[in-house]
Amino acid sequence: MKGIFGFRLRRSAVVVHDMVMVTVAWTLAYGSRFNFSMADILIGPALQTFPVVLVVQSSLLWATGLYRSLWRFASIPDLWNITRAATLGVLAVLLCLFVLNRLEGVPRSTLLLYPILLVFLLGAPRLIYRMWKDHGLIARSAGKRQRVLLIGAGRAGEMLARDMQRDGEYVAVGFVDDKRQLRGAKVHGIPVVGTIADLPRVVKDLSVDVIVIAIPSATNREMLRVVELCEQSGVPFRTLPRLQDVVSGRSPLGALREVSLEDFLGREPVSLDWRKIAEGLVGKTVLVTGGGGSIGSELCRQIACLGPKELVLFERGEFNIYSIEMELRREFPNLAMSCHLGDVCDSESVEHVLSTHRPNVVFHAAAYKHVPILESYPRQAVRNNILGTKLLAEAADKHGVETFVMISTDKAVRPANVMGASKRVAELFCQALSARSKTKFITVRFGNVLGSAGSVVPLFQKQIELGGPVTVTHPEITRYFMTIPEACQLIMQASVMGKGGEIFVLDMGEPIKITYLAEQMIRLAGKTPGKDIEIIYTGLRPGEKLYEELFYEQESLSATPHKKIHLAKSMETNWTVLRQRIADLEKASECYDEPVLLGHLGLLVPELLAKDNVDGDGNVIEFKRA
Repeated sequence: MKGIFGFRLRRSAVVVHDMVMVTVAWTLAYGSRFNFSMADILIGPALQTFPVVLVVQSSLLWATGLYRSLWRFASIPDLWNITRAATLGVLAVLLCLFVLNRLEGVPRSTLLLYPILLVFLLGAPRLIYRMWKDHGLIARSAGKRQRVLLIGAGRAGEMLARDMQRDGEYVAVGFVDDKRQLRGAKVHGIPVVGTIADLPRVVKDLSVDVIVIAIPSATNREMLRVVELCEQSGVPFRTLPRLQDVVSGRSPLGALREVSLEDFLGREPVSLDWRKIAEGLVGKTVLVTGGGGSIGSELCRQIACLGPKELVLFERGEFNIYSIEMELRREFPNLAMSCHLGDVCDSESVEHVLSTHRPNVVFHAAAYKHVPILESYPRQAVRNNILGTKLLAEAADKHGVETFVMISTDKAVRPANVMGASKRVAELFCQALSARSKTKFITVRFGNVLGSAGSVVPLFQKQIELGGPVTVTHPEITRYFMTIPEACQLIMQASVMGKGGEIFVLDMGEPIKITYLAEQMIRLAGKTPGKDIEIIYTGLRPGEKLYEELFYEQESLSATPHKKIHLAKSMETNWTVLRQRIADLEKASECYDEPVLLGHLGLLVPELLAKDNVDGDGNVIEFKRA
């Protein structure tokens, strides 16, 4: 109440001030016509015009919204409101006085001079007050403010510099920017002192305390270069949020934060055909399996934004489905949503969900994905990733699902492990079934996603928190990386592009060395690799490859309407042989005969077998790695 009362009191004082200024402006304009000679001034007409001028002008000042602004932050919009009110005011006064007394006793020069004087008398005090407050704030905090160097003299940097000048907590001492036309220029009085490459020298010359990266639109390569130079400078650095985070509403533009891994390992902002995506999902019933997992939960968030008829979640993890359900009901209270705790390997559960909800679109994100664990449990990999996918795909075909999107992995290409081989068989089955079904079966293949459950990033974070060491399997091991939101957006885009039977491969950019990833995560934690946190090499784990591939050589890639989505040419599969091999897998799974199961898996995915594993008739003698 005290704050509200204080605000009203200040606004009342401003209104009184402006009424006084209106009176002064009219008096000066009127008196100037008579050289301020009391003998010549027509006192009667002058006194008659004052009430009209005061009422009309005050009303217009209020109507233009001038009193919603604070003098502390007076700027160009306030000057515009004053100018507009003064111009409209003199026209309104002219009209009112003409109606009242035909402008008797009102000199025409008064009407010309009055708005000019009023703009000055209303604008000057506001400007002086703001300058006084800014100067006082600077003077009070001059001794304690941190000296900031801004990277990027564009719009974001300009806005940040202006905010710093007003708030007083930081003092911007300079910009660095690679644009040649900005050399020697000043932004809000702050000089552009060099290029980004000059950063370490400039930091030393200007005694900089903090660096702020003000380039929200920077690509991952640009951000990587900037971060490396910031690290060389030896002072703390912060950044503005990325452009995609600002657009999505996840971060306000002016919010400073620490540089994160996604800033230089994530991709450039994704441009999507949201109209086409919406056409494919709006008003549809959408089923997401694995809806509580890393990819599944993000798919649910993005689909919920599009306004589906109903969103159906199918998830075997009790806590996972609880967490995503609570989040979606909080963020999307009007969303029609149904959650089911169940397993894609449970035929009755799958049949119940599809027959009850009759989904138009299915996103199949449920899968086992941890390579070393699945090497020890091949039966579970086959049961979940192959037999579960087969069961769900056949149910989708039976119940007339329009589109079935199977989410695959780069590990399905020339797989060296059970996990990759199981996903490859799932790809083959969906492709082959698509040719025999009215349902469009589409496969989307991509690499690792940053921060997904069980991935290397959370592992490194935990190891760094514990003081190390950080474990990397091999100095030369590389992986593709993508952010979870980008992967899900491209999955949705691919889902509306496919006609059925395609394998879409997402553009993952350049592969990243895991050693480099570990080093950057250690630096982002404020530590020095090799000094504060050791990196040790433990050797490749069973089934692990030095590098991953996104497509087979026979799957020559072709372009699609979206530059980040490629189409891999499908390879022919014998449907009869495929079904028989999967039936053999199912039988071996039921008997829990893992050696036989691995042999049948090797026949489906020959890359998994050593050359001497197969006899002349194509039968597996024994299962050994290729």
